[in-house]
Amino acid sequence: MKLEIIATSLQDAITAEQAGADRLELCSALTEGGLTPSLGLIESVVEGVSIPVYVIVRPHSRTFNYDEADMQVMLADIHHIRQTKAAGIVIGVLDEKNRVDTVNLKRLLDVSGDLNVTFHRAFDEIEDQLEAIDMIGDFPQIQRILTSGGQAPAPESKEQIRTLVDKTKNTSVTILAGNGMSTEGLSEFIEATGVTEVHFGSAVRNHQSFQYPIKPDVIERIKSVIGE
Repeated sequence: MKLEIIATSLQDAITAEQAGADRLELCSALTEGGLTPSLGLIESVVEGVSIPVYVIVRPHSRTFNYDEADMQVMLADIHHIRQTKAAGIVIGVLDEKNRVDTVNLKRLLDVSGDLNVTFHRAFDEIEDQLEAIDMIGDFPQIQRILTSGGQAPAPESKEQIRTLVDKTKNTSVTILAGNGMSTEGLSEFIEATGVTEVHFGSAVRNHQSFQYPIKPDVIERIKSVIGE
């Protein structure tokens, strides 16, 4: 059972690792849902921790349907991330019909080299998520999908997440459940959905806000629950 924590600073990353996080998603601008962090921050975090760091590549929060200028920025960001010790990237691209944009997704993956890849919660904008899994599954570089099973928080979408987990069995893709997760009911959530990876953000912070530091005791509590 893997625990991924959102980090926005080097101190976040160090605290999360010391408390038992298995992996980090590094982001900036969480008030906008998470945007690409600066190269300086990426370098400091990947040098400062030993657990895998996945860097979000998202140039703005307006849409997941990107024009050519956006794509050039994302391609350049991935190139720079590859020069660091980052383990992976977190990406997601949709077409004008909110389906997986396989053309631009392939362009991003083609420059990703040996970076591991998570498809982020752009997935939750997609109406037919089962079809989307088939489309994403055509790209072996993508190891996991971060999802809450749709627009609602993950704890309210247990049935859909279970469906997604069942759909990805015996494939190269793992479902990473995130959004609205908390320690309360976590054990029951895991049992009901069958997920093997969970993702926590504001719930592990003081006042449950990204404006405040990570509380290591909350991460330790989560690790205790998922280790049962």
